[in-house]
Amino acid sequence: MATVAASLPLRAAARAGPAPPRAPPSDAAFFPGRPWQRRLAARGRPWGSVGWFRAEALPGGAGGPPRRESMAPPYNVLITGSTKGIGYALARKFLKAGDNVVICSRSAERVESVANDLKKEFGEQHVGLSVMLEKALVDFARDKLEYIDIWINNAGSNAYSYKPLVETSDEALIEVITTNTLGLMLCCREAINMMWNQPQGGHIFNIDDGRPTPRFAAYGATKRSVVHLTKSLQAELQMNEVNNVVPGMVTTDLLMSGATAKQAKFFINILAETADVVADYLVPNIREIPTKQSMKPTYIRFLTGLKAYSRIFSRIAFGARRNKYVAED
Repeated sequence: MATVAASLPLRAAARAGPAPPRAPPSDAAFFPGRPWQRRLAARGRPWGSVGWFRAEALPGGAGGPPRRESMAPPYNVLITGSTKGIGYALARKFLKAGDNVVICSRSAERVESVANDLKKEFGEQHVGLSVMLEKALVDFARDKLEYIDIWINNAGSNAYSYKPLVETSDEALIEVITTNTLGLMLCCREAINMMWNQPQGGHIFNIDDGRPTPRFAAYGATKRSVVHLTKSLQAELQMNEVNNVVPGMVTTDLLMSGATAKQAKFFINILAETADVVADYLVPNIREIPTKQSMKPTYIRFLTGLKAYSRIFSRIAFGARRNKYVAED
């Protein structure tokens, strides 16, 4: 899956006393009291590398998983699918916060156009463009920024197809699965491999949108699988640096181009928000994670169940948000 990337701006990020390079401790040090994991490591499984991904010894030599030092902003951020929609809004919000951002897309023209716009808005900076695969994306990020603190897997596609599954072509299904499932797995793999070798590790955030999606069922199915992949990685790697982010309904081209049915218009007006509004909430919450170094899995939701039910009640009781984004019949 080819990708184009640009980094903005190319300046060195301040660090809070990064740990010097050092050799990984023994496998036994990673898993005190976990003989089965030590046996796996002894057989050549990558558990030792995973432990090093988290490596920063706890004070006093206490048992349990080691923990890294906290990171300090500005952060180096990579966002896939970041030339439009929620990805673009996230990139702008991170830039406003003073972070360094790598944007990428499958379209070289779109990356160049967006990079020029961001250059005008956020000042003069060097912009690098390159066509690449997932592994080369890591090389590009490392070359421009040396390391990535926050990697956001946002890219997604519905193949611009709004049809029932029984009418969806093989080509459309392959594009959706390749982008949303295989592409996500490849990006997670490359991000983890990159962060293993970073003294302060890093954090991966997978964009999840598991709501039902009539007329593009394949899209909804692949996005729902994001939750399972994230949980599987957390269990497989014994780490919580892989997290889920749920932006909810965002008024992107993907959502609005399918807003033709009466029911779809009703719920878009009630529940959807613009990408900028969603990014204003998500980015501060994402940026808190590297600093706090929470040991619990993080699930950042913009549209919570309580918020959704409250809006539905307000609409039924008071007619709130009628025709907010699309005219209802």
